[in-house]
Amino acid sequence: MLHPSSTSGDVDGYIPDDNPISPFADVPAMSRLDPDLRAATEAAARAARSDGINIGVTSGWRSVELQKTLQEQTTREKGHEYAATHVLPADRSKHVLGLAVDIGPTDAADWMSRSSAQFGLCQVYANELWHYELTAEDGNCPPMRADSTA
Repeated sequence: MLHPSSTSGDVDGYIPDDNPISPFADVPAMSRLDPDLRAATEAAARAARSDGINIGVTSGWRSVELQKTLQEQTTREKGHEYAATHVLPADRSKHVLGLAVDIGPTDAADWMSRSSAQFGLCQVYANELWHYELTAEDGNCPPMRADSTA
């Protein structure tokens, strides 16, 4: 989707769509995450690896500028209605605050949907299999919201 001049995990947190990074990578997209979220993501990745699943991070922390660019580009390419339910404005994005991580590929997101709560990680939006936040209490996730507008 986005094709800025920055490289994977560069200063703005950009990660190319076709090149997920390791949860253990030492780049701003990971290092600027909330420390508890990063630790939970790393713990989940280690457990997934023992199940033969390789967890990649497709998005972690993002700069305000990158979030604005993502929102503008998504609106232009997919329309306002789609963008409103998939890319929050920078002032509401958990990615900008370092409080959200997107997981890929699909088999990793599927593994997370079944196993992430034990690490405190929850899928918060029903329309985003890949989006996780640190919201589990006692190994239980709150009910999912339909999308980011709910």
